[in-house]
Amino acid sequence: MSIQNEIAEGAEASDTVALDAELAKPLSEVWTSLTQPAGIEALFGEGVQLGAKGDPWHGADGTYGVTRSYHPAEQIRISWHAHQDAPATVVDVQFREAGAGTHISLRHEHLPGDADHEGLRARWQAGLDRLAAL
Repeated sequence: MSIQNEIAEGAEASDTVALDAELAKPLSEVWTSLTQPAGIEALFGEGVQLGAKGDPWHGADGTYGVTRSYHPAEQIRISWHAHQDAPATVVDVQFREAGAGTHISLRHEHLPGDADHEGLRARWQAGLDRLAAL
């Protein structure tokens, strides 16, 4: 599956990493992938399994948080801590049909001033690429 990254220059706030991607498969397929453990791990990281709103999650890399919003085929919103002592940030992923494919808008918001924006951009780009490959 192909993925194209569309990032508008200057569109990000200093506390946000934003990516927009087009997956060349229908929203129903993308969402079905995300309801499986391999799909959630592809996007959010190894070991991550999301539950209902309010349920905690943990990744093998030490990231953790709480599921904040889960609207099938529309949105996943989680709190996200990079490690045990890190402040809470928010990852909001929106899904919508885009012709025969799927548009995904991922926003990692409320980042502290010392956040590694390029590292986070690479992390989320890799997650979108893995999701597209499923």
